[in-house]
Amino acid sequence: MRADRLVAALLFLQTRPRVTAAELGAELDVSERTARRDLEALASAGVPVYSQAGKGGGWSLVGGARTDLTGLTAPEIRALFLLTGPDATTTSTNPQTRTALRKLVRALPAPLREGAEAAARAGTSDGTDWTGAETEEPRLAALQRAVIEERELRIGYARPGRAPSERTVHPLGIATKSGTRYLVAGTDRGLRTFRVGRVTSATETGAPAVRPEGFDLPTAWRALAARMEDRMVAATVQGRVAPGTEPLLEGLFGARIRYGEPAQDGWTPVEIDGPSPEVVAARLAGLGARVELLAPPEARTALARIGAELTALYAEKRPGP
Repeated sequence: MRADRLVAALLFLQTRPRVTAAELGAELDVSERTARRDLEALASAGVPVYSQAGKGGGWSLVGGARTDLTGLTAPEIRALFLLTGPDATTTSTNPQTRTALRKLVRALPAPLREGAEAAARAGTSDGTDWTGAETEEPRLAALQRAVIEERELRIGYARPGRAPSERTVHPLGIATKSGTRYLVAGTDRGLRTFRVGRVTSATETGAPAVRPEGFDLPTAWRALAARMEDRMVAATVQGRVAPGTEPLLEGLFGARIRYGEPAQDGWTPVEIDGPSPEVVAARLAGLGARVELLAPPEARTALARIGAELTALYAEKRPGP
């Protein structure tokens, strides 16, 4: 649209003392003739832009005029560029974000521009974890588009240890918890969350998404997160741990551990919350004899079964008589 192009032309003029029609045309991806007409249109509309003929000539804003099109304060600008800086500097992701940030930089008054550019350089993004596995979310853009455009989706979803399955969802929003993104969507079973990194495919069905009346994403997320957290602490396991085991426990269970007073032998009573006694036992199995489970019986039984399975698999085979 020409109106968008005229704004872009004005922003481009603000970044340079003098601009030729050819330079503006290359920036806006239009012909030199079209760029010249746009510059003349700005002048006719009262924008203080003038042309100078001859060698070294071009178009300039009178007196280096500047227009703050953002209305943002310096701290707000720095916060915005710190938040989106990795996308602004990573060529493999989100070209729309990079383009928007470039336009915003051009719209800023000169005193604010340097701080914004410095903030954009202050971060970076690495798409792999320390194991070398990819952690990027290739379906994120499709999910975000479906949320914004209110389009029903057919998604493939892979839970750990299970084959991918497909379902139809009504995308309602994207929530981020501790750096992990979740799709909040309506399903035939009510509101559900889907970890974005586990979405294996996302195809529009052609139907509009159904948005519940009065839906509010923050409110819905708090309710869904509370439900998930309730499931994460549905069971409590009691036991005791050897001295020095606490950091390992906290790495496994975070804040879902409560310690008692250490006994004379140095062992410390603990209570650990988890989804079930069996899940807690499985996570503790790698600590071996540094943890003794006391209750409930299901946790002890689960840990004994794991130990027996490992013994059967790894015990040295003794020759027969």
